[in-house]
Amino acid sequence: MACHRIEELIELLEPEWQKESDLNLLQFLSKLAKEAGFDGDLNNLSDEILIYHLKMRNADKNQAIPGIKKDYEDDFKTALLKARGIIK
Repeated sequence: MACHRIEELIELLEPEWQKESDLNLLQFLSKLAKEAGFDGDLNNLSDEILIYHLKMRNADKNQAIPGIKKDYEDDFKTALLKARGIIK
């Protein structure tokens, strides 16, 4: 894992963990994994899952996903025409 990802994970993890300081780190990571829909072993939990879940954890459920937001169109017809390369 690259240093910037470790720093990003710690930056996202710290304020959320402080809200539930009664849990130890493994308990909190397990809780995050369950919230994210991950049901495997914790040693298989990827940093991508944690980072994405922590970014979206307190977001509005109707909010566009950050990676997809740049391609979001309100109008389905416009989105379809852009996807087909008819309009830019």
